[in-house]
Amino acid sequence: MVDKETSRLSRLTAIITLLQSKRLITAGVIAKKFGISIRTVYRDIKAIEQAGIPVFMEEGKGYSLMEGYTLPPVMFTEAEANALITAGQLVSKNKDASFVHNYTEAVTKIKSLLKYTAKDKTELLATRIHFRQNPDNTITSNNLTLIQSAITNLNLLKIKYQSEKATVSDRMIEPLALYSTQENWILIAYCRLRKEKEHSAWTGSCI
Repeated sequence: MVDKETSRLSRLTAIITLLQSKRLITAGVIAKKFGISIRTVYRDIKAIEQAGIPVFMEEGKGYSLMEGYTLPPVMFTEAEANALITAGQLVSKNKDASFVHNYTEAVTKIKSLLKYTAKDKTELLATRIHFRQNPDNTITSNNLTLIQSAITNLNLLKIKYQSEKATVSDRMIEPLALYSTQENWILIAYCRLRKEKEHSAWTGSCI
């Protein structure tokens, strides 16, 4: 259900990050890392060049960013960094595995932009903040990322729906909004079967 263009944009961003991290990298290495064909790598590199990022190809060796070119870093104040770390400790207690994973990955990238002194401070702060909710780190779902994408890209989702009488049925829904409670995420969606809006917490899987 994930929108293909959104997926490609994420991959292009990741390729740029990879190019920044190495002096030279081959199309084969890029293809293997992202699970794409060599031809797709060529198309992605061309798209990156068309976006104004100077990619240099050394014949027979691989790709690199033009020497001296760097993407401008995002600067964070100490207060902003602390807010992100605090939010991260709260997110780590969430019961949706996909949400925890993606937020953790995002914060790791953000930390890479911090100065050394700020990194030390954020690491210290992370060990001094604790949230008491979900003490056993229970995971009840792995669907939040998929549902978020469906909302923003206006995609349909096919789900297994269980009624109060324990009757299970297949539903095609239009996700509209998300609400968070202390224990669960609640999805507001338009059900094409019942032709009305419904809301429910989920613990199962989207199809």
